[in-house]
Amino acid sequence: MHLDVENLNNFYSDSALGQFTKKQLQDSVKELWSSKPEGLIAGYGFTPPILSTFSNSKQQILCLMPGQQGVISWPQHEDNRSVLVEETSWPLATGSIDRLVVLHGLETSEKLKDLFQEMWRVLAPSGKVIFVVPNRTGWWARSESTPFGQGRPYSIRQLKNQLKLNRFKIEQYVTALYTPPFEKLHSLRIAEFLENLGRKFYSRFGAGIILLEATKQVYAVNTPPVGVGAGRSLNVLDEFSDPKPASKTYSG
Repeated sequence: MHLDVENLNNFYSDSALGQFTKKQLQDSVKELWSSKPEGLIAGYGFTPPILSTFSNSKQQILCLMPGQQGVISWPQHEDNRSVLVEETSWPLATGSIDRLVVLHGLETSEKLKDLFQEMWRVLAPSGKVIFVVPNRTGWWARSESTPFGQGRPYSIRQLKNQLKLNRFKIEQYVTALYTPPFEKLHSLRIAEFLENLGRKFYSRFGAGIILLEATKQVYAVNTPPVGVGAGRSLNVLDEFSDPKPASKTYSG
């Protein structure tokens, strides 16, 4: 079951816990993508907390939000880059995405295989993707006070197996959110201390989330993509459609 876009927006914009989470997400993505990403960057699920890292660049950025979740305008005070999409049929040309980020999109999917196929289809042959999912053994997957307590959590092995089955090559991963998901802890400096401690000793079993980078696996003999959206995709890169409803904007 997909999360509601208003609840996601409120978590990352209005709570100390959400603000702390956004920082850890951004730091982890920068660790995986240490060099400046080139080409078109897209996000699927609810990715403004991560995509805002790249919003000041000259690159094209596209924020894809599934219809079951809803959509809001993003970024604030700039031309809208959010697009409402069907979960397994994105209005993008095959091989058009160079970098993809998936946040709050994988663990809530009800059509996981078809979603993987659509991601594979839109990625360029050398395209990279970062999947962010709740860690099955961590505190955050057990708490309903955050978005990571919803949907299907993963272990690192489970996530790797899913990706290999769906033609993705595993590159590297990091873990984050070692601090328990308690609002009071995240309004104090102790949260940063615990996060640094977790990274130092690499306690992946207690981490709240997994961030795994993969690339599109292209075999020597190329066959036509089998993604659901293949053959009927639209080009929306020149002019992004207006989100509906768009009563709020992401202010993170």
